[in-house]
Amino acid sequence: MTAPSTAERMTRLLTLVPYLQARPDGVRLADAAGDFGVTEAQLRRDLDLLWVCGLPGHGPGDLIDLAFEGDRVRVTFTAGMVRPLRLSTDEAVALIVALRTLLEMPGLAEGEAVSRALAKVSAAAGHPGEVQAPVAVSVGAAEQSLAVVRDGLERGRALHLHYYVPSRDERTERTVDPMRLLLVDGRWYLEAWCRNVEGTRLFRLDRIDEATVLDSPAAPPAEATERDLDSGLYQPGAGSPLVRLRLARTARWVADYYPVEDVEEVDDPAGGLAVAIRTSDLSWARRLVSSLGGAALVDSPAELAAQVAGEARAALARYAD
Repeated sequence: MTAPSTAERMTRLLTLVPYLQARPDGVRLADAAGDFGVTEAQLRRDLDLLWVCGLPGHGPGDLIDLAFEGDRVRVTFTAGMVRPLRLSTDEAVALIVALRTLLEMPGLAEGEAVSRALAKVSAAAGHPGEVQAPVAVSVGAAEQSLAVVRDGLERGRALHLHYYVPSRDERTERTVDPMRLLLVDGRWYLEAWCRNVEGTRLFRLDRIDEATVLDSPAAPPAEATERDLDSGLYQPGAGSPLVRLRLARTARWVADYYPVEDVEEVDDPAGGLAVAIRTSDLSWARRLVSSLGGAALVDSPAELAAQVAGEARAALARYAD
């Protein structure tokens, strides 16, 4: 239940305009959302933001313009965002080194696509001279885990994971039988049978600190069924506690990023919201409220309200000391 990072959204926004420009007759919102791996609601928020982006001056003729026709959208003014990117020598060399490094990763599924991209960039760069700045290549945790997990899936082997559990703020070790890879809202997940808890679990790849392919074969039991994601990634049980919060204007974003069951405008000048979130982990809800710094009040359950109030009093006492 983590909000999309600013970097992910910025990358998507920079790609959206040329994506729409390549489809002059427009594209269905649902299809575009699927192509970008986000929900249709998130795509609409991205398009709303694009409407106020453009060239200096910010007048009517300077901003990106879109046209909505039923369930389709098309771009009518790009504000120059379809101009081809021109790489400097150092940028081209850095990209070539990064692509070559990527090709050496085990279990890379898109090897042919990476090879084609490398060939195109190398041809465009020609024979660059000396690089003026050092080239540093780093592969993120999610990319490293993705390669190992794919390798395990392809070979039918079990995996040993060092996995961070944010709800308990602890790192765990577990052996799992991989079942499938999922790309949901721009993030990779491994669905696997966890031998430690004897149940099917979803593991977010960027929370895997280390993954190792074992010699033993993957053998999910008969009761290890794949989760139905039609209702979303996060699906708390019907018996999970319902947390009711009152949000200030600065915390209204919570209703956009978390699976709320009820949303209601609060009749006050502050422009807040009353929301209900069902969660199986009250400690997660407690940390969420604490992180909002007074912009959220707990209406129920009473247990959660007492915990938050106790933490606030303890923090004030430490400040007074």
